[in-house]
Amino acid sequence: MDTSDTYDNAPSAKKSGRTSLLDSGEDFEVLDEEDIDDEPPPLEDAGGGKVKNADESEKKHSDTDPDAGSQVDEWMDVLGNDQLKKKTLEAGDGRDSRPQKGQNVKIHLKTYLMDGRLVEEQADLCFTLGDGDVTQALDLSVMLMERGEKALIHCDAKYAYGARGSLEPEVPPNAKLSLEVVLLETTNAPDVELLPPAEKIALASCKRERGNVHYQRGDYAFAVNSYSIALQITESSSKVDISPEEENELLDVKVKCLNNMAASQLKLDHYDAALKSCVAALSHQPDNIKALFRMGKVLALQGEYTEAIQTLRKALKLEPSNKTIHAELSKLVKKHSEQRGAEQAMYKKMLGNPSSVSSGSNTQKHRAKASWGLSWKWLFGATAVAIGGVALSVVIAARN
Repeated sequence: MDTSDTYDNAPSAKKSGRTSLLDSGEDFEVLDEEDIDDEPPPLEDAGGGKVKNADESEKKHSDTDPDAGSQVDEWMDVLGNDQLKKKTLEAGDGRDSRPQKGQNVKIHLKTYLMDGRLVEEQADLCFTLGDGDVTQALDLSVMLMERGEKALIHCDAKYAYGARGSLEPEVPPNAKLSLEVVLLETTNAPDVELLPPAEKIALASCKRERGNVHYQRGDYAFAVNSYSIALQITESSSKVDISPEEENELLDVKVKCLNNMAASQLKLDHYDAALKSCVAALSHQPDNIKALFRMGKVLALQGEYTEAIQTLRKALKLEPSNKTIHAELSKLVKKHSEQRGAEQAMYKKMLGNPSSVSSGSNTQKHRAKASWGLSWKWLFGATAVAIGGVALSVVIAARN
């Protein structure tokens, strides 16, 4: 396997445990062992958060008093479940300056545990709103901030680093976080068709790597979302010149995204979608071992054992020393053999006992033969009697 097939966040990979590359995403390793055309799974709805004392809040945002920024806003329950709350510490430039989904933002971020310990500070963190580039807590809350606003965000672990926690930054499992955020800048995302090829490749790779992070954390729906965004970038037309080498590099990123997406879709039990992802990857690289391996697994899960075995044998022929393919193929052949045995037994039961049928057939033949023999003897005897009667009649007539 090429060296690019390793996950950048090595500590996280060690924490989750490693297996064969074939049983994971294209370019990262995961624990043991979804439609491309589907809309990417959305983040949880950020609209309509509850605001305590809303009249005072509105008054504060519209107040031109220089001291207004020093007032402490009330907590906003962003999702209405008391697990993601936002409080304005310093007012910004007004509601019209709030960023929109799809725009690029730059923030100053300080991440604290709830005991007050600082675990990370990022002075100029840039990301695209709604693309899943950061934690849900940031993605959802920054959308409700004004440019220049300083806010405090309290979030449950499920909107931060979850049950697994994180090694970088160092966050314990199931840890609630307190985030201090300043929205520094909001800009429109660049036109992908006008991006220089190198920047387009870098952007697609960045989205793919974020998908890898989601996959490693077991957030497979968010991984599919990131891979879908990366695919859209690789498949976009280009209004600038691109060299054959850059086209190949972009295609390589595309195939990796398709392979990783198939892995995520398998985890979500979206077998038809995973099969389409594999087929799309193989349409560009027919001998891609990882795409063949995952396609074999999908076909097996769909009960298409013959096709699955053929696909895995093709993958094994391309890489005979791969133990993962050997193990999967052996398991599948055994399972297929057991299924065929069960089917044969079922057919015998449906048709009855073949030996009994054969025995009955032979008995019927014997009876028919015996019956035919008896009929022949009776006919021969009757004929002889008739001939004898005629002869006797002739003799009597002659004497008379």
